[in-house]
Amino acid sequence: MAAPAQLDVLGPRGAFRALTRHTLEDVTGTPAAELSLAPPVFVSRALTALRRAPTPPRRERMAALARAGHLFAEASLGGLSPEDYQYLVCRVSGVPAAVVRRATRWIESCAVGADRAAADACPRAAAGEDSAIRSGSDPETRHIRWARRGDVLAVGAAGNHPAVQSQWLDALALGYRVAVRPSWHEPFTPHRLVAALRAAGFGADQVMLLPTDQEGVDALIGGADLAVVYGRDMVGRYATDRKVATHAAGRSKILLTGEDWRDHLDMVAYSVSHDGGTACVNATAVFVEGDPAPFAEALATRLAELPSSPPEDDRAVLPVRRLDEARVIEKYLLRHAQSVRTWLGDDGIVDPLGDGSAVLRPAVFQLDRADAPQANLELPFPCVWVAPWSPSDGLAPLRDTLVLTVVTCDDALIDRLVAEPSIGNVHVGNHPTCAMEPGHPQDGYLAEFLMRSKTVVQRKR
Repeated sequence: MAAPAQLDVLGPRGAFRALTRHTLEDVTGTPAAELSLAPPVFVSRALTALRRAPTPPRRERMAALARAGHLFAEASLGGLSPEDYQYLVCRVSGVPAAVVRRATRWIESCAVGADRAAADACPRAAAGEDSAIRSGSDPETRHIRWARRGDVLAVGAAGNHPAVQSQWLDALALGYRVAVRPSWHEPFTPHRLVAALRAAGFGADQVMLLPTDQEGVDALIGGADLAVVYGRDMVGRYATDRKVATHAAGRSKILLTGEDWRDHLDMVAYSVSHDGGTACVNATAVFVEGDPAPFAEALATRLAELPSSPPEDDRAVLPVRRLDEARVIEKYLLRHAQSVRTWLGDDGIVDPLGDGSAVLRPAVFQLDRADAPQANLELPFPCVWVAPWSPSDGLAPLRDTLVLTVVTCDDALIDRLVAEPSIGNVHVGNHPTCAMEPGHPQDGYLAEFLMRSKTVVQRKR
């Protein structure tokens, strides 16, 4: 058996292999890697180095980001080839191999396109950091500068899907120095991305990977100027801290009104199951105007066709977990589904593969009202709650949604949904909730949190 891969801390003086390490097991419970953990004092010293580091010129940053994207997708980094990296991700996280390969190319495209993403987020009135001062007829000139709110960003990274790591690249494009604390569920992607950024030209004092325990996380968040965190536990801990941007469950939804749902069944099934249902943009609730039962039955029939395979199999489309972890998820699900109609998953959602791992198979449940609490339950596999909806239910069941796909001919309803502050994105028509393109923000531009516009008044010389 091969020795576990070593994921070192990537600190201000290069790679550091700590005495304290966290063992990462694959979906069968076999040790696959060891993640070095930085002690809090190391984290504090690393933040000091980040704060003292210079900010490279914009042109250099953009060129280095583009190089890093290509290296991430194609080079051997930290002793792992792209194929080795992708295999470890799918075996440890249980995300299907095809999903990891797509995510690899997505991260590459986001790194290459970071220049455009930073420019698109900039307000039109802002001159930008390198632009000339506007001239005027009076002895003083005024212009708008887009300026950072700080210099050091801490990232408490998510581990549900590799592609989510692309989001913090915008901070480097904007001139921040960045420290990433990876998720213990899937640290391979941020480790590889930081290694690629350093190989592409970013200094060890400009971008770091700082795996650490909870005490170290507090030192990291507390010592940075700003922070971005993901996941329920992190959000709950830092929800009231104004310098921390929190990202929890997506709870993406679909609303089908006034049209024959048969024309949209493929779109809904794709929204629920794409990438194994592991992303925050996967649909977890579908609201149907009228009787939802025929739709729920048809959706269950479609999702039941998805095969069960080990995560490294090219045919794999569903996530895999260690068998005991899968049973815990199943127990949690069935406890919340006791009082609802089950169309798929009445015998459970765990499909053992015989090696200590299990596939999480799809589940479809029918709710009896639009405001049923289960409609806001998001789980890391294709699990969907189908509920009735009528105009009298209003927008309340659709709130707190990252992406809402709405199929309707009611323009006034569309306008209300777009105006609703708690709905992040609105897809009108036959567009999956998980349809995304590089440069299009998933949860708003990160720059909206990192930057501010300043008015600069200057006397002519």
